[in-house]
Amino acid sequence: MTGAAAHRDTDVQPSRWTELVERVRRSDASAVELLYGIFRNGVRSQVSRQIGPQTLDDVVHDGFVTVFQAVLRGRVREPDRLMGFVRTVMRRRVGAHIQEAVQRRRLESGDLAFLFREQPDPERLAIARQRNDITHRVLLLLSSRDREILVRFYLCGESPPNICAEMKLTKDQFRLLKSRAKARFAKAGKRWMAQRPKFLPGSAPP
Repeated sequence: MTGAAAHRDTDVQPSRWTELVERVRRSDASAVELLYGIFRNGVRSQVSRQIGPQTLDDVVHDGFVTVFQAVLRGRVREPDRLMGFVRTVMRRRVGAHIQEAVQRRRLESGDLAFLFREQPDPERLAIARQRNDITHRVLLLLSSRDREILVRFYLCGESPPNICAEMKLTKDQFRLLKSRAKARFAKAGKRWMAQRPKFLPGSAPP
């Protein structure tokens, strides 16, 4: 299918989307190809303005899989508004991709303070919960002393004097240990993110 043909596919009248959805549900190969062509050309072009080329194909493919599975399972309740559903799916996929990229950079830099900077809307809270889960998983890879320093200072918000007093550390020892713990956290986070398996959209880490 040429790029021009795929572009025309995105201009299908709303009444024709219902037919396309029904054909995809019946596993009509030409309908599946048409749907994939829409993603490969029109959707890919739009998404390319938001994310880099290195992960563009993965994000578009994930979006296609999400929409394809939704159609097969009868979750597209308004077939005549298929493209609106596609846009919603891709908006979420792009948002999740950007959030994961930011999260990876923060893990690699040893930044835990970002856990406190979330806005209280449902989607951000869901992302925050996932970040918390990943952060705690990475913390478990550290020694008990490194973990205690980072948790008490960043997650519990304890003051350095209080931590020093209870852990019997001098001010200089605390600064050195905190710096080293952050570096180890960053290294462990980078290693964990690299080894983490790739999940389908909507699935959760194990």
